[in-house]
Amino acid sequence: MSYSRFLQYLDEDAVKKVDLFENGTVAITEISNIATNKVQRVKVQLPGLPQELLRKLKDKNVDFAAHPMEVSPVSVFFDVLGNLAFPLLLLASLFLRASSMNTPGGPNLPFGLGRTKAKFQIEPNTGVTFNDVAGVDEAKQDFQEIVEFLQSPEKFSSLGARIPKGVLLVGPPGTGKTLLAKAIAGEAGVPFFSLSGSEFIEMFVGVGASRVRDLFNKAKANSPCLVFIDEIDAVGRQRGTGIGGGNDEREQTLNQLLTEMDGFSGDSGVIVIAATNRPEILDSALLRPGRFDRQRERTNLEVHSSNKKLDKDVSLSVLAMRTPGFSGADLANLMNEAAILAGRRGKDKITVTDIDDSIDRIVAGMEGTKMTDGKTKILVAYHEIGHAICAALTPGHDPVQKVTLIPRGQARGLTWFLPSKDPDLVSKQEIFARIVGGLGGRAAEEVVFGEPEVTTGAAGDLQQITQIAKQMVTTYGMSEIGPWSLMDPMVQSSHIVMRMLARNSMSEKLAEDIDKSTKAIIDKAYEIAKTHIRNHRDAMDKLVEVLLEKETLTGEEFGAILSEFTNSTSIQNGRNNVQLVARDVKCEICVTPSVSLEKITMNQ
Repeated sequence: MSYSRFLQYLDEDAVKKVDLFENGTVAITEISNIATNKVQRVKVQLPGLPQELLRKLKDKNVDFAAHPMEVSPVSVFFDVLGNLAFPLLLLASLFLRASSMNTPGGPNLPFGLGRTKAKFQIEPNTGVTFNDVAGVDEAKQDFQEIVEFLQSPEKFSSLGARIPKGVLLVGPPGTGKTLLAKAIAGEAGVPFFSLSGSEFIEMFVGVGASRVRDLFNKAKANSPCLVFIDEIDAVGRQRGTGIGGGNDEREQTLNQLLTEMDGFSGDSGVIVIAATNRPEILDSALLRPGRFDRQRERTNLEVHSSNKKLDKDVSLSVLAMRTPGFSGADLANLMNEAAILAGRRGKDKITVTDIDDSIDRIVAGMEGTKMTDGKTKILVAYHEIGHAICAALTPGHDPVQKVTLIPRGQARGLTWFLPSKDPDLVSKQEIFARIVGGLGGRAAEEVVFGEPEVTTGAAGDLQQITQIAKQMVTTYGMSEIGPWSLMDPMVQSSHIVMRMLARNSMSEKLAEDIDKSTKAIIDKAYEIAKTHIRNHRDAMDKLVEVLLEKETLTGEEFGAILSEFTNSTSIQNGRNNVQLVARDVKCEICVTPSVSLEKITMNQ
């Protein structure tokens, strides 16, 4: 019955009794029917329990009563459970915490958070052996000794030799550090654990240290074995460099790693192999003897062409000259690009042209649209020939490898120089020659077109040669100031905190002297560059004419034309003196106009 109908019966004195339930929201009423002279029980939904209704019931002398709510056993159960939920969860977590004390997942860490994430292979099947690694015979010999340590430890222990605790592989990305670690695992045939340095750290305190303990517990249980930690710099950074001081989670993890590698347990038959491309930021305690006993720089040169169909004219020795400093990953990418290019051209073998074009594409970018503006093309040609002439006529400069007007990437023209010696020790004459060669483009523009017509094409040149000249003064001690090191080592630190803490201890007078010395070096080099251009203007015009016609000049073609106009002995054409170097080799490229002197350093 509706509430309004109920009020109507109440006004007609037909309501005899009212029973209120559920806090006055439901009423069971007894209503007399005058027509039938019978009493009916009807349920009425009330809008709460208004005071007006209670007054009416009293005024009409209606018998009414309020009854308490009926409580079901189910609701009682859920009420009790809700009150006990938190205590029960607390007891359960304490139980799991206590039970984890006896598991290898690390004490005090429930749900296995402290268990290592390392991938484990009881019989490593990496598919890589030492035969798949080329170009690092010395490193392979060292690692073969480690394999013998693992396979026949008694051979060395009987002589009192101590098994190395670890090997640190250092090198730029793509040089095959992980490949060499796989080769060691494949050759040794012992259990192999592998993981990344970042897998130790989580958001919970203590997880990293617990995972280190769990990793070494499993490794010792399967000794002799190998543990490979890739990108160890993620966990092995120098300690004590946090801005807030303190001991963070990463430092706790590193402390545990140091303890496990060189604790009181002695030789455990576990050898740790770690790889990084940032050795300068590693903690000194991690590098000391007894932890990583051997450090190796890794390069990989020739193996990537073994499965390629090469034309008979392709010489790997010549390819090595064209690619000084290429890492193993660079060479693999080069041969893959050459194979794709040969297939696109419908060839069944990779030719020299395919490889040359692939080198240009990888180093300088994709080939762009050829220049159609005659004036711009002539200006770029003079700019590039200016670089080449100044480099060829300046003693100590690397020989010209190629000059081209074919745009690549953002460059409209490029001049390539091939290093002819190991650049680990560079003389003052050689550095100064690079500055002269770098200014050759701007010098050619000024001499040929006049000072008002110089362009922005030399912007990159000026930036690079200014940096080189300042290094001569502040770092190498090659100026009139004298053999001083004027650069604070903290300023050059790879740690941002160290650079922030570095203070400028240089006086204003000394800073002024540095600027003057730097300017003097650049001014002297620029005058020499302009002299070369003025004295060899006929040769420049001829070279520009041929370059505009052919768009590309090789080093031999450039040297042959230049020798017709000058003394051949003064030309720095060291093609026959080019050596295949095996370490940090710099390939200098002059590009115009957006990037004028780009130095690409390829660590090999």
